[in-house]
Amino acid sequence: MSVRFTVINESFVCQNCGQDVPKSSRTCRNHCSFCLYSLHVDIDPGDRAEVCKGLMQPVDYEIRNGEIVIIHKCQKCGGFRRNRADNDDDLTQLVK
Repeated sequence: MSVRFTVINESFVCQNCGQDVPKSSRTCRNHCSFCLYSLHVDIDPGDRAEVCKGLMQPVDYEIRNGEIVIIHKCQKCGGFRRNRADNDDDLTQLVK
């Protein structure tokens, strides 16, 4: 089964820290580059079909294929998601 991926690369205001988050320098952005929080809005990347809409806290990270992947946990439903870090992410937030 393949995962559908809808590219959405737009700026937004972070619902956790209130910062204006710019578009990604890569393909798309799905988390705040300042506090690294995300929203639980997708089932498949970019589809905005998830009904939870909870705030997703960065709780850990892993290195996959030489890239940092941020692990988020939803504060509403407890679900986990993995998201590639972006070039301008404040990765010091991962060790706090």
